[in-house]
Amino acid sequence: MPTVLLTGGPVTIQNVVDVARHDHPIALADDARQTMIASRKVVETCLTDGLAHYGINTGFGSLSRTRVNADELRDLQRNLIRSHDAGVGAPLPAEIVRATMFLLAASLSRGKSGVRPDVVTLLIEMLNRGVTPFVPSVGSVGASGDLAPLASIAMALIGEGEATYAGSTLPSGNILRSMGLAPITLEAKEGLALINGTHLMAGIGALLVNDCDRLFAAAIGAAAMAIDASRASHSFLDPRVHVARNQPSQIEVAGRVASMLKGSQIVESHKVNDPRVQDPYCLRCIPQVLGGSWGCLSYVKRQIEQELGAVTDNPLVFADGPLEKALISAGNFHGMPLAVPLDCAAIAISHIAGISERRTFWMLSAFDAETHLPPYLAKKPGVHSGLMIAQYTAAACCNEIITLCMAASPINVVTSAGIEDYNSFGPRSAMKARRAVELAMYVVATELLCAAEALEYHRPLRSGDGVEKIHAAVRNVIAPLTGDRPPGPDITLVAEAIADGTFG
Repeated sequence: MPTVLLTGGPVTIQNVVDVARHDHPIALADDARQTMIASRKVVETCLTDGLAHYGINTGFGSLSRTRVNADELRDLQRNLIRSHDAGVGAPLPAEIVRATMFLLAASLSRGKSGVRPDVVTLLIEMLNRGVTPFVPSVGSVGASGDLAPLASIAMALIGEGEATYAGSTLPSGNILRSMGLAPITLEAKEGLALINGTHLMAGIGALLVNDCDRLFAAAIGAAAMAIDASRASHSFLDPRVHVARNQPSQIEVAGRVASMLKGSQIVESHKVNDPRVQDPYCLRCIPQVLGGSWGCLSYVKRQIEQELGAVTDNPLVFADGPLEKALISAGNFHGMPLAVPLDCAAIAISHIAGISERRTFWMLSAFDAETHLPPYLAKKPGVHSGLMIAQYTAAACCNEIITLCMAASPINVVTSAGIEDYNSFGPRSAMKARRAVELAMYVVATELLCAAEALEYHRPLRSGDGVEKIHAAVRNVIAPLTGDRPPGPDITLVAEAIADGTFG
């Protein structure tokens, strides 16, 4: 596998996915190492100037006015990590923890946090060797950094807490020592740098964007297949319609769907004597609805991409200017630039799933005789129920997605004795969106399952080449119905294919 190099510059969404899911190795570039050394010298200078510097020789949060003696600074940093490891609940999935660790290492490598290169080197070694700290899923309010989850990761770095390695959960110190790695002894500022940042929500966001791209490609394919499966008109895809609306995402969606249907024999078969003059919204408004969602998800992607080049620590160290202005306390740890788009992501995903479920309902309902489809796509309706209950599953998923659209970011709860008085709750926004995309994959998988089955009733006529490729991809995973069988395993297999990028 190619090595992902931390240069001190931005990383990409693909970098995050590769490290989190595919265990690509990581290395720290020499230039980044030198930048880190320069910023560390600033911190060391601050230790001898007799002044109070937040995070270096003071307490934290509402205790920031408390000075700490030089001989207690290591205790200060170690106790910070221990006290902030306050998360509860089930552990986060390994891919989220790895994404978080990677983005933490990338941020620290930019040389504005004042940590030694050894800290980043140990993080990289843990990632490269498959050591995943135990990180509870609940505890971050998404401001002042993802404190609790990042503290769980930092606990492993200092040889405390637990981690998973080779399928077993063991004391972190034991794992490190078995590899010949020494737990880090934190120096001034380093503990705070490890736990201040948006790395958890940014990591989830990067994985989410990758999943949304795959979901959307599958949704486009499912929509195109459903159009011909329902023997619907293609006239609403006329590009003049969408240029008139002046919405770029709508224009893009209409073009992608039309391209997949190009050359369809099915649409030609009912051009004459078809009594229908308009199709239902779930078909006719595909470009408007999916275009609206795609425009929103494009905004989400842009915000996440920008965060992947960020330093979200506090205070920040600027080694390239005058010493008196080198250390600045500010608020880059605040998660609102991610929380708002991640809240929006759940809404965009809800409409991808919602209109998909409506097309599934339409194909199964046999409401319109002109579709030439039997009720529930059953081989012998009455004796067989066909895919009747598959639509129930899609409806259940949509109902849960709707509940996930309640935004987390507007709901503020004050922390740290009132000093941290406006939090983002971005991690909750991120986890809600992650669950929404997981459910939406089941919904779109159900549509793909039904549309593929419906096309069988129009054979030997064929749809457009793009649709036929999607149909073949579905058939590569599941066989056509010959009678009733449990739809659940089929839906799951197609959803896994969506997640794997089979449909684009």
